[in-house]
Amino acid sequence: MKNKIKWIIIAVALVGVIAGAAVLYHVMSRDYAGNNLMQNSQTQNQASEDNEYAAPDFTVLGADGSEVKLSDYRGKPVVLNFWATWCYYCKVEMPDFDKAYEKYPDVQFLMVNATDGVQETITSAKEYIEQEGFGFDIFFDTELEAVNAYYVTGFPSTFFIDKDGNLVTRSSGMLDFETLEKGIQMITE
Repeated sequence: MKNKIKWIIIAVALVGVIAGAAVLYHVMSRDYAGNNLMQNSQTQNQASEDNEYAAPDFTVLGADGSEVKLSDYRGKPVVLNFWATWCYYCKVEMPDFDKAYEKYPDVQFLMVNATDGVQETITSAKEYIEQEGFGFDIFFDTELEAVNAYYVTGFPSTFFIDKDGNLVTRSSGMLDFETLEKGIQMITE
């Protein structure tokens, strides 16, 4: 009899834990959806008293092996995305970035692959993009200069930079298409 009561208590506790996890997941995912763009706070990169912040420059490699700098795109709004093929959420958001790339031809998409040469290689990144048929250009951060300049500690991470080279907003984590468009509107208005 005591053994039966013990198993009933364990079962009730387990159901309670599962129900609690489901409620927590529902609440957190509702809060997350579409609200993960962050306004910049004061940083050492302050460009003016108007709360504009200069986006740190960096050099990466283009698909053809040529050096490309962020500053090469001054005068054009930029969506800067850091990704890797081993990152599940990077792969989930990529179709939305490809759709936005097609929809917003006046915006430069810098899809920067964190190419460490161990977990991620130029070959694996190129193969993935080709296999999926994405149209945007990809860039390779083989020295992790861009990753370090933006203090990227998790993937994906996205930064929205206006045509004057100012960092307007950013996001840590996966973006849906609606949120991506909100960020694009912030740098194109």
